[in-house]
Amino acid sequence: MEKKILKIEGMDCASCAANIEHSLKKLKGVKSASVNFATEKLHVEYDDHHTGVEHIKKNVADLGYKAIEDYMHVHAGNGHGEHHGPGDMGDSQTKRLRNRFVLSLIFGFPFIVAMIAGKMEEMPKFIQAILSAAVIISCFNIWKSGAQKLFKAGPNMDTLVLIGTAAAFFYSLYAMFFGGEVYFESAAFILIFISLGKYLEAVTKGKTSNAIKSLVGLQPKTAIVVKDGKEIETKISEVKVGDIILVKPGEKIPVDGVVVDGYSGVDEKAITGESIPAEKKKGDNVIGATINKTGVLKFQATRVGSETMLSQIIKIVEDAMGSKAPIQLLADKVSFYFVPVVIIIALIAALVWFFAIGQFSMALTVFVAVLIIACPCALGLATPTAVMMGTGLAAKNGILIKSSKALEVAKDIDVIVFDKTGTLTIGEPKVEKVILNKQSKATEEKILEIAGSLAKNSNHPLSKAVYDFVKIKNIKIKDLTDFKELAGRGVEAKDARQIVAMGNKKLLQERKLDIGFADYLMSQNDVGTYLFVANNKEIYGAILLADELKKNAKEVIAKIKKQNVEVAMITGDNQKTANAIAKELGINYVLAEVFPQDKMSEIKKMQAQGEVVAMVGDGINDAPALAQADLGIALGSGTDVAMETGEIVLIKDDLNDVLRAIGLSKYTLKKIKQNLFWAFFYNVIGIPVAAGVL
Repeated sequence: MEKKILKIEGMDCASCAANIEHSLKKLKGVKSASVNFATEKLHVEYDDHHTGVEHIKKNVADLGYKAIEDYMHVHAGNGHGEHHGPGDMGDSQTKRLRNRFVLSLIFGFPFIVAMIAGKMEEMPKFIQAILSAAVIISCFNIWKSGAQKLFKAGPNMDTLVLIGTAAAFFYSLYAMFFGGEVYFESAAFILIFISLGKYLEAVTKGKTSNAIKSLVGLQPKTAIVVKDGKEIETKISEVKVGDIILVKPGEKIPVDGVVVDGYSGVDEKAITGESIPAEKKKGDNVIGATINKTGVLKFQATRVGSETMLSQIIKIVEDAMGSKAPIQLLADKVSFYFVPVVIIIALIAALVWFFAIGQFSMALTVFVAVLIIACPCALGLATPTAVMMGTGLAAKNGILIKSSKALEVAKDIDVIVFDKTGTLTIGEPKVEKVILNKQSKATEEKILEIAGSLAKNSNHPLSKAVYDFVKIKNIKIKDLTDFKELAGRGVEAKDARQIVAMGNKKLLQERKLDIGFADYLMSQNDVGTYLFVANNKEIYGAILLADELKKNAKEVIAKIKKQNVEVAMITGDNQKTANAIAKELGINYVLAEVFPQDKMSEIKKMQAQGEVVAMVGDGINDAPALAQADLGIALGSGTDVAMETGEIVLIKDDLNDVLRAIGLSKYTLKKIKQNLFWAFFYNVIGIPVAAGVL
């Protein structure tokens, strides 16, 4: 399956979007098609064995629209770090619509003066005809679009305007020559108001996409690359992974990287929403588009072009703005049938009045009024404008809402499941002590030598803590062979002729070792995690590691519980340590000693009991659980896999953002419902009134 995002030109209302969707879904090989009227984007998924992008473009063209490769997705992902501003095309369209409105207003101004003065009857009919025709010519694109869509059997808002204003204008021409009332001013006013409406709509769309524009605008155009001791100003598109880049105070950091020299405070507010500058020293990560404030930094580029965090954020926000909330499905269905139904209602109302009182002028007035008052645009804009504003506002605060679905799920959450290590805790455990097994003759130095040698090949936080501790002790580390990472248990490798291992109690049981020593230690009052060091015959000893809670963890858990949402904690750590941490945080529901692959199963069990589950995690072990949960919330401080899986990504490592994200989601959904109510209410009331029920 292929996925493409195409920009659609020529859409005038929600009916256009619905017609394109409806037509594409009939194409062989198209799995899904979603058109967002507010962003003017088509998200299409298709089987490239049965159809292709050119076939899709042709189908769109046959309907009277134009599909082009989306500028943002072509260029934001061009691998060279270049972003083409999304505002350029939108701004020119807004200017065209503004100019059209101003021109139509100039030609229609004499009508306004005559009406205010009560002199409309005195204005010569041929002058009225000329002025009305001038307004029609200035707004001729509306007529052209309406006619195209009508003849291609996909009538839209412009079709309603065309039929209504053409009926008023041409009947007035007839009446001018053969006698009768004229409606030249009605045709002119309708087109002037429609032009104003389209201009204001474009302004609204422009404002809702400001979040993307500001993100794109963050990226600097050049970088200072250090080569052979020389500082060379280089285009951002020419920066490569591995380049050493120099950033002076006040300059933007051009791409993502790792500091190799220098010390400074970096303002990361534009990316993370955090107002306090972050200290950066050798070994720390820096993010492209953030501002170096105080010192000089040299860093090595690690991610450039479409791989930078900024590019990933832009893509996530763009995709979210283009996605559809389930609540929009009803509006989409209504939009598809809306225009044909309105034309039928207008015809029926006109015929009823004509046969009821025998006045053609009354029938014409009702016919035009029904066509003009109907508004499918409101239905089409109700959801996407709220989604765009909500996701844009969230992005400015370091919260990435990746899909509209997340907005709806947030209001129904019954339980939030937190991963422990790296989520509720800092995730940087420290070695508390080394305990010898008296039944073994191993010394502390021997235990640490094996532990350090095993730990140096592992990326697990516990292994890293052990390795750092062993290095400080200046204990020699061996090169072991056949290293293996055993998920949820530990690590093992070959040392000369024997297998050595470091891990939890499950690892000892697998090796059928006497676990009396392990049971004894775990019955003590120590809070933390034991890593046992052993070979295939005996346990040498254990290393106790402990992790600190994040400073605001307790406060966040208390706030969540106040909202009548249950909180659970899930961890691969031992039950005793998990219980101690849960007690301190006020969490009653604890799942401990859970294998990474079983975290997903535990989420499934909760869902089977009818619970709507949110999962908050940061590690690669959490990815399946994040995907399984009704709402996956990934901490951006974690791995790329977790960020890819979560439906909400928190760029800052701040648990308060869990509450902010859920609150913002609920608020955005409230706005969507409010918008949809007024969109439906306006049409449900307006159309019958226009048809003459009063």
